[in-house]
Amino acid sequence: MDLTILLGDSAQVSPDNKVHALGLGWTATRTPLPPHAVIILFDIPWNETNHVFVAKVRLVDADGNPVHQLTPMGEQPIEVEAQFEAGRPPGLPPGTSLTMPLAFNLPPGTPVRPGRYEWRVEVDGEERANWRRGFLVVEQQASPRVA
Repeated sequence: MDLTILLGDSAQVSPDNKVHALGLGWTATRTPLPPHAVIILFDIPWNETNHVFVAKVRLVDADGNPVHQLTPMGEQPIEVEAQFEAGRPPGLPPGTSLTMPLAFNLPPGTPVRPGRYEWRVEVDGEERANWRRGFLVVEQQASPRVA
């Protein structure tokens, strides 16, 4: 299995497995984090279809430590877990790979320090170096004053 991770301003997956997204491709943002989306396109080979996968997506800092946010249950790591399965549609030629999308949106306001961060994906306990998407967080720029 391979996958592609994209960062955007917002995204959703339609019932027919299309991703509708806005503001794709950014690599830098400000703190506190504005609303944003993580889009993952799983490329599933024929021999891995009809198998239930468990994906974990987590936000880590430059040192690989999980980033936490305050919730009603206390500080929690920023992570998402999802199960998915790509079935073989009738008539699909043997050997054809399938794309399974996953998208989730994060609300604004996560207070992170300026620096490098990564979204990392783990599938069935396996993590690969190319299953990551890094981005830079910079200080919020002050608005110019109008005299």
